[in-house]
Amino acid sequence: MDKLQIGRHISGQFNEDLNRVINNVMHMGGLVEKQLADALIAVGNSDVSLAKQVLSNDYQINAYEVSIDDECTRIIAKRQPAAGDLRLIMAVVKTIADLERIGDEAEKIAKVALESFSSSQQDLLVNLDNLGRRVLEFLQASLDAFTRMDYEAAIKIHQTDDKINREYEALMRQLMTYMMEDPRSIPQVMTVIWSARALERIGDRCQNICEYIIYFVKGKVVRHTTAEDIKKL
Repeated sequence: MDKLQIGRHISGQFNEDLNRVINNVMHMGGLVEKQLADALIAVGNSDVSLAKQVLSNDYQINAYEVSIDDECTRIIAKRQPAAGDLRLIMAVVKTIADLERIGDEAEKIAKVALESFSSSQQDLLVNLDNLGRRVLEFLQASLDAFTRMDYEAAIKIHQTDDKINREYEALMRQLMTYMMEDPRSIPQVMTVIWSARALERIGDRCQNICEYIIYFVKGKVVRHTTAEDIKKL
């Protein structure tokens, strides 16, 4: 907890409570990261078995979210945290909600591996994988910044979402063109479109996590703030 710049409390149990919550968030984040990585591998290798494993493992993420949320509620009721401690708890509650939703999006991506694609349609999956790798790096960087509550890293990472949005839009244009040229491919292309949309949403969730870091460190809500204004905080 010292690395999060949180002062020691009179109650040693309070320190333990905060430590436990942060550690559980880290474990949840690691599981979500693995789910996304496995989903991308399943799609790239057409690995039906791994895809089904991703689908079956989602309950673990849901269980973490419920458990951590309950623990945060208990801390608020029992410890009545203020200032930085309260901001930390609120940042955690918001982060685990976004992590749970990222897990849901990883499920959608894994379902692509359950579809059949012709050899001529493999390029669609390659481009989806390229976007997926970029988003996975975004998620990893966001979780690392959260672990350290690194304000400067959060600001830098926050801007990555613009690049992801541009790649997503380029992929969507390609997919639309593909469908117009070959209407028979529409069912498969629609599956890829939904997966690309899931990746774009994960990017948005990662951006949210960066905003929670900024909220904890600076005490400022930057949800509707421009990138330039965030730099001035």
